[in-house]
Amino acid sequence: MEKEEIEESRMRLVGRSGSVGGDYRWVDGSEVNPESAPLWSEFDEAESGTGRSYGSLKRRLAKKPKRLDSFDVEAMEIAGSHGHHSKEVSLSHTLAFAFQTLGVVYGDLGTSPLYVFSDVFSKVSITSDVDILGALSLVLYTIALLPLAKYVFVVLKANDNGEGGTFALYSLICRYADVNMLPNRQAADEEISSYRLKLPTPELERALNIKEVLESKSSLKILLLILVLMGTSLIIGDGILTPAMSVMSAVSGLQGEIAGFGANAVVVVSIVILVGLFSIQRFGTSKVGFMFAPILSLWFFSLGSIGIYNLATCGVAVLKALNPAYIFLFFKKNSKDAWSSLGGCVLCITGAEAMFADLGHFSVQSIQIAFSCLVFPCLLLAYMGQAAYLMKHPVSTERIFYDSIPDGLFWPVFVVATLAAMIASQAMISATFSCVKNAMALGCFPRLKIVHTSKKLMGQIYIPVINWFLMIMCVLVVAVFRSTTDIANAYGIAEVGVMMVSTTLVTLVMLLIWQTNLFLALLFPLVFGSIELTYLSAVLTKVAEGGWLPLAFAACFLSVMYTWNYGSVLKYRSQVRDKISMELMLDLGSALGTVRVPGIGLLYNELVQGVPSILGQFLLSLPALHSTIVFVCIKYVPVPVVPQEERFLFRRICPKDYHLFRCVARYGYKDVRKEDHHAFEQLLVESLEKFLRREAQDLALEANFNNEFSVTVRPTVLTGGTSDVQTPLLMCDHHQSQSQVGD
Repeated sequence: MEKEEIEESRMRLVGRSGSVGGDYRWVDGSEVNPESAPLWSEFDEAESGTGRSYGSLKRRLAKKPKRLDSFDVEAMEIAGSHGHHSKEVSLSHTLAFAFQTLGVVYGDLGTSPLYVFSDVFSKVSITSDVDILGALSLVLYTIALLPLAKYVFVVLKANDNGEGGTFALYSLICRYADVNMLPNRQAADEEISSYRLKLPTPELERALNIKEVLESKSSLKILLLILVLMGTSLIIGDGILTPAMSVMSAVSGLQGEIAGFGANAVVVVSIVILVGLFSIQRFGTSKVGFMFAPILSLWFFSLGSIGIYNLATCGVAVLKALNPAYIFLFFKKNSKDAWSSLGGCVLCITGAEAMFADLGHFSVQSIQIAFSCLVFPCLLLAYMGQAAYLMKHPVSTERIFYDSIPDGLFWPVFVVATLAAMIASQAMISATFSCVKNAMALGCFPRLKIVHTSKKLMGQIYIPVINWFLMIMCVLVVAVFRSTTDIANAYGIAEVGVMMVSTTLVTLVMLLIWQTNLFLALLFPLVFGSIELTYLSAVLTKVAEGGWLPLAFAACFLSVMYTWNYGSVLKYRSQVRDKISMELMLDLGSALGTVRVPGIGLLYNELVQGVPSILGQFLLSLPALHSTIVFVCIKYVPVPVVPQEERFLFRRICPKDYHLFRCVARYGYKDVRKEDHHAFEQLLVESLEKFLRREAQDLALEANFNNEFSVTVRPTVLTGGTSDVQTPLLMCDHHQSQSQVGD
């Protein structure tokens, strides 16, 4: 009785309405009066679309008991998986995560002082202090506005239950609006979306209007998908360019210290380091993070210390750059050259997208703490120190970082810088793994082997094929370009492109999901989008000088992902078109025109509704079928995680004596799918048994409530009167039950 009360309380969370109390819920008429419609008439709402409707389901308001049919189970469990189940994390764990983020997330941002001013002043000659102060002011406010204001305080909050990246934003949008190109969304999903909306407000009305427009126009769905795929493609391209840029920038410091160490030597040493970096990825993000975090901590300490030293020895006049008026003076003095130098200035925020893309590996608080308390202050000190050094030594622009190092500390700092450059690559490598896994889960990337490297955090993964592909492409980029200048031109386009995609998607989340005030929602893209468009206009002029590379990578991956998604949609639609009609199933009878032998047969397919055509092929080619057949569909829903106890959704197909069931095995895009087929099938059979027991109990409760008929449920009979499917059959040795697998 206690179990029934718990189930009823969970049902209240799903069925409640703003005007209906907790004791009421919307049910099908067949639930209250079973004689008016057979139990199997409610199983397949999709058949009504073909013109073969087996009874209309009248909706009416009914009181207790709350029967827990398969529709209710579906709605209940998806709603449960949508909730933000935030666990209390101790301060020590948060600080430990913050420490790890240094080695995984902030390596790219941290190594930007190696090359930012060198690239900026390759476009603008230093002829007065305005040049230095203007460039410094640009860098400082770019870091403050984009990584700090945009990502730390806004974008990180747009996570999908702790998961970040463009696909996480896309899945979040798909949860609230039916914009997914794969037409396997069920009615219960839409009800959950409506249930989670707030009470009527002007913002809600606006959100519903946006939702209606997105769902009604297929062109907008395609445009949204292409935008997401473009952002993901640019992140993968970033994962190729970041290691090449960072490592070559660090190794090039030897050119001024070792005689005869030329461009060829830089290329060879960089390739060796890159091969070593990608070879250790298989050990996992956690081990790599703990191994790299101490080195990055030392690196940030070095940046801050060198910056303070240069401010102390060269003067603090550069503090004038805190006045943004110097940006105006910088552009007024240098005009076109200043605009061209923005391509170098944008390099100071390379890797900022990793804060969001790598969110699944850590937590929002840990990333915010690490950036606000350590990364941001150290970067400001580093750039101020370099600017102060340039005020006294304006000819040191090519090797500004290494020239500004105090005498006697070159080699220790060079070693740390080289290690930091290696680690900088880790941020985008980890982000690439996360993006590819999310793309696979949402049907936009070919299936690849995924290795989960942590037993505690599902977000920490390693994809061997992607890892070796990135390594090969990095080596080719270093060997072909042989210069950080051309790589820098390509680098900026990829970074700004990803940021613009994030700005667009987060704005849509604000309007559709957060229901933010319209002024604030439009202020976000107006401020940050304007900055990013300005930078994009500058870096696009470098297409012929290396900027074509990320565009080529993006076009390649975009083609692969869109083609895969398009093919998946066509495949699913063909299966829906070819499914067996219910009229034919009823004509065949409960024996299906063949011999039924004891056992459970599992037929895998992708349909969430209806009878797949693969059953017809089995009927024609096999002499017998199992007495119980389950059509298994593995489906990804737009949530990060589906709890194990809510994994399976069961419902009957046809009358009870057919012993046909449909099972939807639901996974979130962060869920781990192990290759243990025996464990999966054992859990499926156990869940089927629970479903049948609960169905029998609910039928008995409903019969007692209506006082129209009585049903006696025997302990050994699970289906309420049929003698073929009994407890001994369902609990038979799993090794003896055979599974028929369909495409």
